[in-house]
Amino acid sequence: MLFNSIDFAIFLPIVFLLYWFVFNKSIRNQNVLIVVASYVFYGWWDWRFLALILFSTIVDFTIGNLLQKETKINKRKVLLWTSIIINIGLLGFFKYYNFFVESFTDAFTFFGGEIKPNTLHIILPVGISFYTFQTLSYTIDIYRNKLKPTNSFISFAAFVSFFPQLVAGPIERASNLLPQFFKKRIFNSENAIIGINQIIWGLFKKVVIADNCAQYANEIFNNYQEYSGTTLFLGVIYFAFQIYGDFSGYSDIAIGTARLFGFKLMTNFRYPYFSRDIAEFWRRWHISLSTWFRDYVYIPLGGSKGSLYKKIRNVVAIFLISGFWHGANWTFIVWGGINALFFIPLLILKKNRKNTDTVAENNFLPSIKEFLKMTSTFLIVLFGWVFFRADSITNAFLYIEKMMTGLLPFIERLNIERYSIEILPLIAILVLFEWFSRNKEFPLCSSKYSNIKVSLVVLMIIVFGSFSTIQEFIYFQF
Repeated sequence: MLFNSIDFAIFLPIVFLLYWFVFNKSIRNQNVLIVVASYVFYGWWDWRFLALILFSTIVDFTIGNLLQKETKINKRKVLLWTSIIINIGLLGFFKYYNFFVESFTDAFTFFGGEIKPNTLHIILPVGISFYTFQTLSYTIDIYRNKLKPTNSFISFAAFVSFFPQLVAGPIERASNLLPQFFKKRIFNSENAIIGINQIIWGLFKKVVIADNCAQYANEIFNNYQEYSGTTLFLGVIYFAFQIYGDFSGYSDIAIGTARLFGFKLMTNFRYPYFSRDIAEFWRRWHISLSTWFRDYVYIPLGGSKGSLYKKIRNVVAIFLISGFWHGANWTFIVWGGINALFFIPLLILKKNRKNTDTVAENNFLPSIKEFLKMTSTFLIVLFGWVFFRADSITNAFLYIEKMMTGLLPFIERLNIERYSIEILPLIAILVLFEWFSRNKEFPLCSSKYSNIKVSLVVLMIIVFGSFSTIQEFIYFQF
């Protein structure tokens, strides 16, 4: 079920009314409703995958309780690795089986051999990358004695399958979200209004920015041989705002929807395109994933301790793993490696934690230095996005080559090519909204002019929203 569909527009009010006016007599009843609603929400795509999420829930619920009872370190390690192998094994099979088979075949052929691969027609379960990491955080934290397991299977099932963030995050930690299923939720109209406003903002980013940008970005990337370098550069900008509007829009809708039911989810984006270096960008982009890798991979590897070599090794490992997490294609791994290469100089110079405040804080506009830093960082990010979006590494390099060598004066390009500036004013509106709200959680938070801003955004959704075809969210494929 898509957030931007009629189905969800009907589904959400029904669940909301049942939750607060029918099942509100006990926390357990509300949790049962959340589980049922979440399974309906998830099964809307393909009911067969409900068995998979139920299996993951049973495995980690059981292992979590066994870990609590077990005191011998060796047996605890066996239990932990059982959880890791089962979860990562399922993720690896559904997401990477064909990738490994095809990569092995290509390598074998390169050295003169011949092999006929046995690939499978595997359908990737929506959201498996997200809920797998969410359940793993539960067992790992119990193993580390940072969290006590729950004896309530219903509450744990609600935590794993919580429909607002089930499919594309934020990837919640059990230590943050799970305890909320044991607390009495009282309806708060002010909190609900904030939630509705965040949903509206998320829809604006999705149907006005992302879906409109997608029409241009897809056409340009799919036919990049036909266009000038200027148009290819615009294509990357369109994709940059497509993926940002799409993914952060989903997160806003998820967080806003959770607010309607009395839950607080972690912030997943903090205006990343205002970053002054690539390290700051990764502290502001897909925060739930980057912090997950930090806590469960980077720090166990040694983190920022030890020699410079080890620090660089750990950073490279994290970026490559993050790239591979995004998809079964070498383009994602190269994308991760590119970000690592841009990050390493900051690490060596000990400047990776330099920009932790808000850019141009207490100022109307950024300084020239800040503006140049933001611009250069955005260009670095754009370079990486080419590999993220391209179908192959070869196409990515060809795209970049033509973009760099085929630049035309802007006015000349407008006269000869179709994909010009229709969407740029809407992107500018998004940027302005976010710039003047960069100290807030999201631009439509309660403020003196919030009603005016909300009304304006709703009007833009109605007028400029792309509703001709309902487009899935990009991160559903990850």
